[in-house]
Amino acid sequence: MSKAKIGIVTVSDRASAGIYEDLSGKAIIDLLTKYLTSEWEPVYKVIPDEGDVIEATLIDLADNQDCCLIVTTGGTGPSKRDVTPEATEAVCDRMMPGFGELMRAESLKFVPTAILSRQTAGLRGDSLIVNLPGKPKSIRECLDAVFPAIPYCIDLMDGPFLVCDEAVIKPFRPKAK
Repeated sequence: MSKAKIGIVTVSDRASAGIYEDLSGKAIIDLLTKYLTSEWEPVYKVIPDEGDVIEATLIDLADNQDCCLIVTTGGTGPSKRDVTPEATEAVCDRMMPGFGELMRAESLKFVPTAILSRQTAGLRGDSLIVNLPGKPKSIRECLDAVFPAIPYCIDLMDGPFLVCDEAVIKPFRPKAK
């Protein structure tokens, strides 16, 4: 079984300038460490809120680093600098709108401002790219909601088989007939 490579990208001018500790990217790594029992390797990046930089990073992680999954955090709100969804759409071959729909529905259980979030997901080659919000609490809520579908999505793309700790998160894979 090959070791899965998973890209974790924090999109923030403050984080890339080293002004604050990147709690969001670390929260994703911590969650994936809890979720996954199969071997995996994080490919971690902190980049500014610039569309061309986000696009180049996603392309590199998908095409050159061979990440089966790329998870971004930040840049999904309504501010003028929040361009992560646009960059994701620009590099994807096909979009997976159900991810964003489910994340917003889950977040609405906690805050009415979830409707301001523009998370999305898409496919580039053999990679699934998922945009998460920027706050660790919201990251957990959203990733808990969508992660059960991620291993099967990667299976369907002939990616590495992700094994989960089912006491923590239970992936859904249809039973063979």
